[in-house]
Amino acid sequence: MRPEEKNLPGLWEFPGGKIELGETPESALMRELNEELNINCKVEDLLLAVTHDYSGAGILLLFYLVKFWQGEPKSLHHQELKWVDWNSLGDYELPEANKKVLPQLIERIEQLK
Repeated sequence: MRPEEKNLPGLWEFPGGKIELGETPESALMRELNEELNINCKVEDLLLAVTHDYSGAGILLLFYLVKFWQGEPKSLHHQELKWVDWNSLGDYELPEANKKVLPQLIERIEQLK
């Protein structure tokens, strides 16, 4: 859950973040997961890529498959951390961009079965 002092406070979000100059999306995700959850991971296939507009600021959301990681995930920057079954993600208050992509993401996850 996003901290009160950040943009979109109190909303649940997927882990990850901005890509820094010189990073690939995969290396950015590995860095972000380490910074946010204190884990080291192996980033696999790109599952979904979508764009969203927040009041004139466009963002690109990339969802990758991560099957393996080292360490016990713990929240380093957020109010709360939860493991949630993907079928119940819609029960959580998400930012607009995440709500919009949720049906596509669930469909893509179901294809992996």
